[in-house]
Amino acid sequence: MVLAAVLTTGCRQDMHDQPKYIPLRESAFFSDARSARALVVGTVARGQLHEDAHLYTGKINGTDTAMFPFRIDSLVMARGQERFDIYCSPCHGRTGFGDGMVVRRGYRRPPSYHDDRLRKAPVGHFFDVISNGFGAMPDYAAQINVIDRWAIVAYVRALQLSEHATVADVPADQREQMRP
Repeated sequence: MVLAAVLTTGCRQDMHDQPKYIPLRESAFFSDARSARALVVGTVARGQLHEDAHLYTGKINGTDTAMFPFRIDSLVMARGQERFDIYCSPCHGRTGFGDGMVVRRGYRRPPSYHDDRLRKAPVGHFFDVISNGFGAMPDYAAQINVIDRWAIVAYVRALQLSEHATVADVPADQREQMRP
């Protein structure tokens, strides 16, 4: 008897036979006979309220922005370099010339960040390309969050400046460190 009681306690079907609605099945509970309910007007999923178009699209009034949506400091630059090295350098190379390891193995060569066309491009252009892709480049919106995309753009700007900087661009108090 004890053995039968122990063995049958694990045979309950409560979870298996629970009352539930299968999506798009008919329901007698609601007057419109639908089990699935329409979303309340104005509902926004958690994490999807993107009111700041400048931050989330890189555009102001539909045009690529020339300004960053937040202050760029050394922490943002360090994060941008880290994310660039992870996501961008396989194709673009560590210096932005488009000579990454993937390209050396036969993948299509991306343009150099040091071309005049891209040096003159607004920062919003780079943000848009990272977010939505362009040509052979896929979009990285799912892999790289918004703040990190902007940090990468800041680092790309630093790479561009590093290749075309003059001694006059170096602060006077730091020029002495450049002398041999």
